[in-house]
Amino acid sequence: MIPFINIRAQRDAYKSEFLKAEQEVLDSGCYIGGPAVKALEAELAAFTGAKHVVTCGSGTDALTIALMALGLELEDEVIVPDFTFIAPAECVTRLGGIPKFADIDPETLQISPESIEARISEKTRGIIAVNLFGQCPDYKKIKECAQAHGLWLIEDSAQAFGATQCGQNACTFGDISITSFYPAKPLGCYGDGGALFTADEELAEKIRLIANHGSSTRYVHEICGLNSRLDAIQAAVLRVKLHHFKDELKKRQENARKYNEFFADYNNATGSANGAKIVPQKIAEGNTSTYAQYTLLVEDRKSFIEKLDAAKIPYCIHYPAPLHEQPCFKDFVQSRKAVSNNASRDYIASNAAKASQKVVSLPFCAFTDVDEIITRLKKVM
Repeated sequence: MIPFINIRAQRDAYKSEFLKAEQEVLDSGCYIGGPAVKALEAELAAFTGAKHVVTCGSGTDALTIALMALGLELEDEVIVPDFTFIAPAECVTRLGGIPKFADIDPETLQISPESIEARISEKTRGIIAVNLFGQCPDYKKIKECAQAHGLWLIEDSAQAFGATQCGQNACTFGDISITSFYPAKPLGCYGDGGALFTADEELAEKIRLIANHGSSTRYVHEICGLNSRLDAIQAAVLRVKLHHFKDELKKRQENARKYNEFFADYNNATGSANGAKIVPQKIAEGNTSTYAQYTLLVEDRKSFIEKLDAAKIPYCIHYPAPLHEQPCFKDFVQSRKAVSNNASRDYIASNAAKASQKVVSLPFCAFTDVDEIITRLKKVM
């Protein structure tokens, strides 16, 4: 069976380096914080160009810490994408805020600046923009919108560490930017892990406090914080992977090129008739993508999935429903309907709702045998 993400092949490729780095941590007796974590933070800063980097326990923790550092208060509104993983909206609600769901561009699948603008109210305090599937949304327009309304901006780059927009690195667009090191990410560790990035020294100090129980001096707690620290083994693993990361990004680009060519040829051959059209997520001009997922928009997804099953090719659907349809957010959506008669109609006709019915992601990483997958696809399509 073809793996959806071939983590085992990556482990085998760098095994001697992993074993050496892991053993050094085990022998040191320093398992939380320490030299490995400090070295990783410095290397992440050098890679991205961020002034300050603070590692933490997960990407979700990173979002929570960012919201706390920016002072989110009860019933503050935060604009989030309607089409993404639950974490941005979940973290807002966990702290007592109210998520406002913005629509997406139908081709790039990134949050729409125009939809952000339409959802701003007197209660809006900030925006969480997600770099979905490995590329950035239009940060020029988003930042202009944020500045015009006095809003802070969090860049959720959990899926796009290593991406760029107009030559600028992901993880440098927000007042605070975050990433995740979950094993399935382009840069992943062997458990949960995350990091926050900022150019603001005061925010960086607050982030470090929050991530360590609100304490910079043992048993002196300046604020109420969290226990969210990256362990040294994960840092050691990430340092090895970061050493190879640029080469892996090149392999990802090549794998995406092969997929793109196959589906372009397929669409040309079929004339895209009878629901046969299969279109890769558009990479916006000026963007490079990490391809955290290689995602397609498929008119007849049911038929395509049947072909994938016949060819024994695994797939995932990211995401089967927009966030406003999730049961946990029904109260927020209902309250919006009470305010605006157009709200429910906007959601029903949204690009997010349409995308959730079309998206399907194929196996993808630097070690994916795309040639084998394409060979199998040719036999069933």
